[in-house]
Amino acid sequence: MTLQERFAPAALIAAACAEAGSDDFGDDGWQAGLDLVADELVNEARLSAIGVEIAHLDLIRALKNRLDVIDWRKKHPEIAEKPITAPIFIVGQPRTGTTILYDLLAQDPELRAPLTWEVDAPCPVPQPETYHNDPRIPLAQASIEMSEQIVPGFLAFHPMGALVGQECVRITASEFTSMIYTVQYRLPRYYRWLLYEADHAGAYRYHRIFLQHLQSGVPGQWLLKSPAHLWQLDKLIAEYPDALIVQTHRDPLNVISSIAALTHHLRRMGSDESNIAECAAQSYEEITVGLERGMASRDSGLVPDNQMIDVQFADFISDPWTTIKDIYDKLGRELKPDAEQKMRDFLAKHPGDGGRGRYTWSDTGLDAGEVRDRVRAYQERYDVPTEELK
Repeated sequence: MTLQERFAPAALIAAACAEAGSDDFGDDGWQAGLDLVADELVNEARLSAIGVEIAHLDLIRALKNRLDVIDWRKKHPEIAEKPITAPIFIVGQPRTGTTILYDLLAQDPELRAPLTWEVDAPCPVPQPETYHNDPRIPLAQASIEMSEQIVPGFLAFHPMGALVGQECVRITASEFTSMIYTVQYRLPRYYRWLLYEADHAGAYRYHRIFLQHLQSGVPGQWLLKSPAHLWQLDKLIAEYPDALIVQTHRDPLNVISSIAALTHHLRRMGSDESNIAECAAQSYEEITVGLERGMASRDSGLVPDNQMIDVQFADFISDPWTTIKDIYDKLGRELKPDAEQKMRDFLAKHPGDGGRGRYTWSDTGLDAGEVRDRVRAYQERYDVPTEELK
């Protein structure tokens, strides 16, 4: 079978339907994204032999999960009647502390984060009595550990785990309107389509469907995270009008070099031909557009000021507990002693390493002066300090 045949959308859909035993994908609109991702995986991604297998599994999983969730919802229509109330979203540029902030807040027993294992295999609906020993957990963990074997050191760069909160881009992967594909694979037309042309409303509709699915088994106030929401704050607030949004801020230049290095590491899982300067050029375009679009959404009044909380990366890293207590105050929540202790225990076990020189600005091939000019309005708008370039 040729690569074109393997990634033909009709073949992918047929394989997923056969595996799921269903052919109802719910709303239309996702096919355009699938068509473009599949075409670029064949013609632009420079996949290695193992990359072909990884990419094929990614697409089949996204399709099958969508089929499974829609089928479950049809059999349990009461799921659609349960609201999503005041979800908390952590957004901001990638590599600005969003992950560790998310992981810490997720230690609060009163908050509900979607864990990696249940996002990757959402059916049957997770149940409280088996939530931490479900047989899907070791399968998810084994898959994560395989990535470390393919690219040694990857998990130190981007820690993951089956029992750790997963990002929303993994959910919207099933709508094929998701940044997860543009980071993991070289897809030049797809990332520009995603940035400038795609209608993300369908992705947020599916996101709600997915959360309703998971909470029908294990309820709670949702805690969610993805830097990708920064690009679509207007669509997020249109779908979740009572959302509470925590935005992290950091010097965009170190963000660009860090996300370029992470993108390069991710792409090396599926390609022997990744180029860090090419990753940086994409990151530069995406980050600057995201910052400008985020400011425009907030300044226009589309996103209410009283639903936004701003967090400086430098403040959070130097004194995480003051930052977290401030977040709780602004959310109108009490940081209970047991929740704080769970957070402190988690941080003690996951102290981080400050990056350890895994990325430098010189690797990007970008003009620092040009980029600084482009992001100056953002830094002034949010009083973001300029950092020494790594």
